[in-house]
Amino acid sequence: MDLVTLWFWLIALTFTLYFFLEGFDFGVDILRPTLARTEPEERALTGTIGPFWDGNEVWVIAAAGLMFSTFPVWYGAVFSGMYPLFVAILLALLLRGVSFEYRNQVDSQRWRSFWDWMSFAGSVVPSFLWGVIMAKLIEGMPVGREGRVQGGLLEMFTPFSLLGGVTTLLLFMLHGANFLLLRLHTDTVLYDRARKAALRWGALATVAVVGFVVMGYVTEGLFESFGVLPWFFPVAAFLTLASIWLALSLRRDTLAFTMSGLTILFATVTVFIALFTRGEVLPSTLDPDFGLTLEETASQHYTLVLMTWVGGIFLPLIIGYQIWNYYVFRERVRPDEGSLTHGY
Repeated sequence: MDLVTLWFWLIALTFTLYFFLEGFDFGVDILRPTLARTEPEERALTGTIGPFWDGNEVWVIAAAGLMFSTFPVWYGAVFSGMYPLFVAILLALLLRGVSFEYRNQVDSQRWRSFWDWMSFAGSVVPSFLWGVIMAKLIEGMPVGREGRVQGGLLEMFTPFSLLGGVTTLLLFMLHGANFLLLRLHTDTVLYDRARKAALRWGALATVAVVGFVVMGYVTEGLFESFGVLPWFFPVAAFLTLASIWLALSLRRDTLAFTMSGLTILFATVTVFIALFTRGEVLPSTLDPDFGLTLEETASQHYTLVLMTWVGGIFLPLIIGYQIWNYYVFRERVRPDEGSLTHGY
């Protein structure tokens, strides 16, 4: 495997880890208004993700940094062409982080409710927009002759990209509900509500995934170049979703969370396989010859070698730290102690 291919798949790995990890804490925040009825329940839900949410965001920084270092042309086209979407995601993440810190600074229910809704908005916006961005990567953008993206903001929102946004939103909600099943004590009413939410949103997520696959394959023809077993990853995503129903009915919470995580993994890998098999990291909707290929967007060989050493040192350290963090805060949370857990 050459360094260009290696770094393409390492970037795919960082995005997959980001969606897997940040997906469940986005989902918890989105579900919180419908699950929590009292202040102790609000704090318990926040306590389930309190030790993890900021560490999970490291992976989007890593993905953007690695993309900038190893594929600067690709990075420039994507981030400039979808600049308003990335600004909206950044502002939402900033708002969400501020919400966690400010929520309990004033002893006022109106104050806490305000920041709870800001945290909700700060999770809904990126959950939806990341799906739009991933869908546009494989659908293509109006890339001109010189590799510059043309057109306005409205061209980012097509039926396919909007369905992609709805799909990631629902998947993250399902993933968040399954995460709560691992973090809440099983003898609490919050646990029962989370189980019902997993069943409800899992059904809608399954419909969305099927719709996305059908539109991608049949209507848009975006995955025709997959070659051998072209349906494997989308079908695998659907099967893992369907298996969640069985896991939930058997009260196998770890299996349900694993399956929702695998669904996110298969969905993300599908996007990057679509790009890799076509040989274009950003197809052009203006002219197929204007699409950006993997080789022409990559950095020079020396830069890729240097980044390989850097990545080989720091990526395992980040992964190791996060594994340790999840191990330390593995205890379940109950509403009567959630306000004291982790200071949230």
